Amino acid sequence: MNKHPESIGPSEEQQITLRGPAELADALPYLMGFHPSDSVVMVALHGGRGRFGSRLRLGIPQSPLEWPTVADQLAECLIKGSERRDARPDAIVAFLCQDPVDGETGNQTMERLRPFAQRLRTACGALDVPVLEVLCISGNRFWSYVCPDARCCPAEGNPLAMPGTSVMAAAATYAGIQVRGSLREMEARLTPLTRTPATAQLRALDAAGSAMVPLLLDQERRQEVGAETLKLAGRLIDRLGKAPATTPSLADFNDDRLISDEEAASMILGLQDRETRDRAAEWMEGPKVHAALRLWRALARRCVAPYEEHAAAPLTLAGWVSWSTGDEPAARVALGLALRLDPHYTFAQLLHEACNQGLDPETLRRCLRGERSERAAVRHGRRVERVAGARPARVKPAGRARTRPGSTRPGPGTAERRRSARPGAQGRRGTRTGR
Repeated sequence: MNKHPESIGPSEEQQITLRGPAELADALPYLMGFHPSDSVVMVALHGGRGRFGSRLRLGIPQSPLEWPTVADQLAECLIKGSERRDARPDAIVAFLCQDPVDGETGNQTMERLRPFAQRLRTACGALDVPVLEVLCISGNRFWSYVCPDARCCPAEGNPLAMPGTSVMAAAATYAGIQVRGSLREMEARLTPLTRTPATAQLRALDAAGSAMVPLLLDQERRQEVGAETLKLAGRLIDRLGKAPATTPSLADFNDDRLISDEEAASMILGLQDRETRDRAAEWMEGPKVHAALRLWRALARRCVAPYEEHAAAPLTLAGWVSWSTGDEPAARVALGLALRLDPHYTFAQLLHEACNQGLDPETLRRCLRGERSERAAVRHGRRVERVAGARPARVKPAGRARTRPGSTRPGPGTAERRRSARPGAQGRRGTRTGR
């Protein structure tokens, strides 16, 4: 289960009136930016007309024993988060999205999830916020757990509207809102390879680990490894940038072919050092930014077993670049996967929380630009003042602190570097020298 909820703040207000469960079900992918497969989604409503507010998504827990606790946590997270961002919700709508499994019918899936739906309603009610509707979406049909009228909500469910035929689809097209496919498809672009080349990649990672781990554990040599990693990253970004644009699946395949197993292994091991990773985060804007995003995605796909946890670094970089370029749904997917692999990965925690709070990524970009200017000044043997707006920015995360004292910035780990450099947690193979 992804234990890091994703709350999405409202975009510019759209004057669209949704009437009834059918239009609510059709609107869900446009509210999220993707089809949230195997997910519970909760949306805050404000005012008498039910303006959409914060949105929250979480993977549906596999064990029903977890449902009561998760329902209480989700209700509290959405309501208190809405209070911090906007105002206390006047009501909530919820969605349970899961395709049939193990030979189930859609109706059986709906009935299996009914206790979870009821628990969500009681959890929100205990906090004095009513749940107006809970929909189950399964097998291209939807059911209402609230509506008792069999004429509009029959026991066999209702079919979902054909894509692109609803009022919400028309409004989303006009507003330039895109649906990127399903959550499962988005995650597939970031998950390790399972086909035959994974064996060759594993051998390359083993070889790179044997050569690089002793260097990463030595302070002086670690800086040399970092410099070489960044040079290699620059060459790979230039190489990917020259590749012709194509469909996402074919683009991923081409990117994988353009990066050798040895290059991928060196990059993956090099990015385990947090200072190198933070420097890599500076590819956040400009003409090379999309090629950089493709590189981080490709490296995440090359973290084959037993190196899966090493993907936290490239996944977090992919999340940061996506957020920096305005693609919040993709950012949350990448950061959620990073935290699923390593729940204590500080960089991903802070970015995820900042993104969820609706903070402007420009604050972090200014911080990175300032650090880059300072390094350039040192290289040229001169001292320069920071340009206006380029100073490091501290952002105090709302709610319970997840990080150690002194590391409150949601940007790359400048605060972390105040502590003496030391090796981080050892993975099953290789080393990881930072969070």
